[in-house]
Amino acid sequence: MTQNLQKVKQLLQQADAIFITAGAGMGVDSGLPDFRGKEGFWQAYPKAKALGLEFEELANPKWFEDDPKLAWAFYGHRLHLYRDTVPHEGFKKLLELSYTKKYGSFVFTSNVDGQFQKAGFEESRVMECHGSIHYLQCCNDCQGKVWSAENTNIEITESFQAKEPLPSCPSCGGMARPNILMFGDFGWNYHRTNAQREELKSWMQMLEDHGAKLAVIEAGAGTAVPTVRNTSRQIAKNFDVPLIRINPKESFGAAIELPIGALEALNNII
Repeated sequence: MTQNLQKVKQLLQQADAIFITAGAGMGVDSGLPDFRGKEGFWQAYPKAKALGLEFEELANPKWFEDDPKLAWAFYGHRLHLYRDTVPHEGFKKLLELSYTKKYGSFVFTSNVDGQFQKAGFEESRVMECHGSIHYLQCCNDCQGKVWSAENTNIEITESFQAKEPLPSCPSCGGMARPNILMFGDFGWNYHRTNAQREELKSWMQMLEDHGAKLAVIEAGAGTAVPTVRNTSRQIAKNFDVPLIRINPKESFGAAIELPIGALEALNNII
């Protein structure tokens, strides 16, 4: 561990740019649930346990049609939780490190919580591959529009039902939903995420054009949905640099493994 921490310090010190990738484990030290396993999810949402629903079943767009009050109780609670959460010190350390680099940093995350932006990372340097809870879209995607959830407030009853009025589409008046890629989701409007992907491509191309030294650091990305891990590995391979993986339970498969939590790791290496 001591050796690996020292290697990471050197890599980060020598880098011209930092590619930061993050999964749900990144937010755990801020007090956010990572929904690891059904017991962890049920602990966070007892109503889901009463209904016998696991995360993959409740995080499904069908509920906006079948039981919109339940759907908005779940996503409304998460919206307010993420709004109220203060990003842990590790985010600030990564941001400060980014400022010392010639080409700064870029974040690739599967998290929909907006914590990186809240911590001060620029919107134009964050790609949210599963969308963001802080944006809404029409359930029918009638006009192909995405809008801010800034003025959306959801009241939730003790029986875990969202109170009316529920968020609606400003164009057609139909049901609105978060602009998040859910399970079994064929109606997600991915235009915002695609625009972020283009920004990331441009940044990567700039690094290649200038022969920049890149460091790739991944935090809290699990194997259940391996999008982040696959991206980390691919970019590290493209730039021929070692992948730094921070994960207390699933650090395996990287050149440099740090089997500890994100905050502890970042406090040690930055």
